[in-house]
Amino acid sequence: MIRYALTRLALLVVGLLVASVLIFLSLRVLPGDVAQLIAGTEGTPQQVAAIRTQLGLDEPLIAQYLGWIGGVLRGDLGASLITGTSVADELAQKAQVTIPLGMLSLTVAILIAVPFGVLSAMRRGRASGTTLSVVSQGLAAVPVVWAGMMLVVVFAVWLGWLPAQGFPRDGWADPANALRSLILPAVTIGVVEGAMLLRFVRSATLQAVGQDYVRTAAAKGLTRAAALIRHGLPNVGLSVITVLGLQVAGIIVGAVVIEQLFTLPGVGRMLVEDVARRDLPKVQGELLVLTGFVLVVGFAVDLLHRVIDPRQREVSS
Repeated sequence: MIRYALTRLALLVVGLLVASVLIFLSLRVLPGDVAQLIAGTEGTPQQVAAIRTQLGLDEPLIAQYLGWIGGVLRGDLGASLITGTSVADELAQKAQVTIPLGMLSLTVAILIAVPFGVLSAMRRGRASGTTLSVVSQGLAAVPVVWAGMMLVVVFAVWLGWLPAQGFPRDGWADPANALRSLILPAVTIGVVEGAMLLRFVRSATLQAVGQDYVRTAAAKGLTRAAALIRHGLPNVGLSVITVLGLQVAGIIVGAVVIEQLFTLPGVGRMLVEDVARRDLPKVQGELLVLTGFVLVVGFAVDLLHRVIDPRQREVSS
């Protein structure tokens, strides 16, 4: 187990290094000149050249990369070219919105997918099971922006139960108000992601129902539902954990769009704004942190699988 964990950790580090190179190079091919943007439309060529020298933009790419990644290894993600503020500090501040949003979205997705996915599988061939399957396929195809707009119209405009946009200026100083502002965005992401996860839960449950150990348990006197819950769902859970790890990436992508739609001051909205302003150090730091988060989740899922499922430990040994 320790050897496997160290191997996966080494792959995680290599993946982060490769991602850092790709992020760094991809941002350098964007059109526009950061120095010209800072100098403004009336900036002279001499002023632009001075700004490029001051920011180190005239150095070779390898020197710029080594300087950046060296700072990252020291815990320094750099400073904004536009405002001069610390990238790490701004990420920590914006994460207070994005992390709760992601956790709420994942909770909504699980609450939708697991019970209704199992119910859809258990009622396969009946009207209720078919209805759940059709609804999940329809919801999975709904664009997250359209879903958010419809929820705003119903719950914010018509009913007036929840705020349509924004986040409290004092943040989580008023937890109830802050939580209310995240409900619609979280439900928007959670419904779409939950519909996609529901289809997988249904498929995994159907596969589990057909296994010999479930049929044997039913033959010994357990009902079909009891046999599935006691012997089938643990194996379904292992598969669901893997998909949940992949869902994290979908939730992050959804957060980028939803934070724009609901005017939430999170990491996703900040990333979009910084790309538009070509604030390269901030964009680099933001993309690297988001990529690292996804890789760490995958690493954790792999270890959790190995801990829960003894068959994998037996194969590796």
